[in-house]
Amino acid sequence: MNTDERYLRLLSEKFPNAQSVVSELINLRAILSLPKGTEHFVSDLHGESSAFIHMIKNASGVVRRKVDEVYGDRLSEEEKRALCALIYYPDERIELIKKYYSNVEGDREKMAKDDEEYKSLFRLNAQISNLPTLRDWYVRRLNQVVDIARAVTIKYSRSKVHKMLPADYAYVISELLHESSLEQKDRQTYYNAIIEAIIETGCADQLLIAISYLIHGLTIDTLHIVGDIFDRGPAPHKILDVLSTVRDYDIQWGNHDIEWMGAMAGNMALLATVLRVSIRYANIETLEEGYGINLLPLANFAMTIYGDDPCTIWQTKDFENNPRLTRSAQLMAKMHKAISIIQFKLEGQTVLRHPEWQMDHRALLDKIDLKNGTITLPCGKGQQGVFPLLDTNLPTIDPEHPYELNQYEQDLMNQLWRSFRKSEKMQRHLRMLYEHGSLYLVRNGFLLYHAAIPLNADGSFTETDVCGQRVSGKALMDRTDEIIRQAFYGEGKAKQDALDYMLYLWEGENSPLYNKDKMTTLERYFVADKDTWTEKKGAYFTLADDKKVCENILKEFGLDPATGRIINGHVPVRTIKGETPIRADGKRFVIDGGFSKPYQEKTGIAGYTLIYNSHGIQLVEHESFESREQAVLSGSDIHSRALLQDFSGHRIRIKDTDKGKELLRQLESLEQLLHAYKTGTLRER
Repeated sequence: MNTDERYLRLLSEKFPNAQSVVSELINLRAILSLPKGTEHFVSDLHGESSAFIHMIKNASGVVRRKVDEVYGDRLSEEEKRALCALIYYPDERIELIKKYYSNVEGDREKMAKDDEEYKSLFRLNAQISNLPTLRDWYVRRLNQVVDIARAVTIKYSRSKVHKMLPADYAYVISELLHESSLEQKDRQTYYNAIIEAIIETGCADQLLIAISYLIHGLTIDTLHIVGDIFDRGPAPHKILDVLSTVRDYDIQWGNHDIEWMGAMAGNMALLATVLRVSIRYANIETLEEGYGINLLPLANFAMTIYGDDPCTIWQTKDFENNPRLTRSAQLMAKMHKAISIIQFKLEGQTVLRHPEWQMDHRALLDKIDLKNGTITLPCGKGQQGVFPLLDTNLPTIDPEHPYELNQYEQDLMNQLWRSFRKSEKMQRHLRMLYEHGSLYLVRNGFLLYHAAIPLNADGSFTETDVCGQRVSGKALMDRTDEIIRQAFYGEGKAKQDALDYMLYLWEGENSPLYNKDKMTTLERYFVADKDTWTEKKGAYFTLADDKKVCENILKEFGLDPATGRIINGHVPVRTIKGETPIRADGKRFVIDGGFSKPYQEKTGIAGYTLIYNSHGIQLVEHESFESREQAVLSGSDIHSRALLQDFSGHRIRIKDTDKGKELLRQLESLEQLLHAYKTGTLRER
């Protein structure tokens, strides 16, 4: 029996007779004719969970545009905002409305004058005088939310929509969405009877919530996150919690994701790095509250070693005004110093274990002269310079063995690693990052990767050693992806080497996630001369603005250079300095627009979303997000504007996508199976 026959026999287990094959053929051909689903591309979230969650709920402005399309000028601006607030945050909004209606009518106007919460609510529901009872409000909002859901679901098959409905309310919601099969008069009577029954049985809250979530799920068919869920933002763990509820998403790992993945998997140098960065920015909420990491051992160690040390240069960022500083500034500074020294030791150990990385110049602790309070650093062109240290109180560094942890440091790291390993949520999120993640993705003519494809100065692909293999271009990305997976799934020496390589990916010159000549963390702490802080970017970051270079990269990854496009992030687009996210004559989109608040001063905006739907491409630019509380209460939204609209001359169908190609292959196999049944090659069951 040849391979094709074996495959057809396996396929026949799912489709046991000709009629079942014909039904599936009809279904697939119908699906292929539907408009493609909407893909959203975002990058560099950097832990900014509130803005990200709102972006998921408003679909980067798509929900508001649907409200405008459906209602036009039939609703006022205030009521449109009220409707959107309900769709975005149905649970909180319903609770607030019920609280409002629970007060007697005579108290409402007084509350609207005296209470800021109700003042905003009263203003946002200016039409509430026409809705004297909670029942009236339910009738109005149920009808409106169903209208928006109907507009969103129209391009999807009933089967797909049905699969997304909660089991308890699937029948009712289906009837509301697809009641148009009846005659006009009967239809309205039937529809109104359903609404009345929903309210009378006390199900209105659950139905509003379920339909709102359906809208969320269908306005974003696929979500692509082009790197850096993690960094200094307050709650990357909340982003991952929300992603676990998203039906279809993928992640192209960024440098900060690799930093955290390496730490979660057991790279001790990266574990120390995660702790150092978190403390430096007073962002320990993620560690302590998000993942349950016990930092008390580090605090005790820091107080023991640096109890009398003012640790002046180790103060957390903006420590005088930082609302996230939950411990005393002095304690945080001591913890910061303690874990930084441990990080430099562990980095040095790892670098010296791997001479093939050619990173010995980043092992700097043995260049410190504690007696004279200086450090010797390379200054380019083979020259070295001697610089005074900004801090010379380094009691845990043994000049004879500067990279060895003392027993107390080793015990501390063992305790911290046990805490990381025992965090159920951390390990669950790590599995999510691996299961839904990759170093790059090719999808529907787009090439997605976070930072860079290492290039030489002439535009050719840089060859580098990745755990024993010399590779470049696509082969480098494939080999690196393989090594990242070995760091989690591997065994023995291969696993340890892969874990070590995660550090190279974080700061190595030819890493596709870093691609600078060095990471000058130690110099920035210890040396005042800013010339020693310089980190030279790789050739990619200049050359990738050239159309021909981008076309060469697209060709390397099997894409048509004439129609393909690159999407990446990593480098914030400084719009306030005239920079544009559209590069290389439209061949590359850089969509890091400052989702994270600390970067917004540099970018002048609060992020980008690239939207690819059945009409074409839109690049949307966002303003900053006020807060979830204000969105619930006063309908505040992320205001967005279309920076680019590149619409196709025809409606893009599923048959035109990568998913369509897969379905066409399935059709071919089903037609072969049908032929086998009709000719008797296979017996029907």
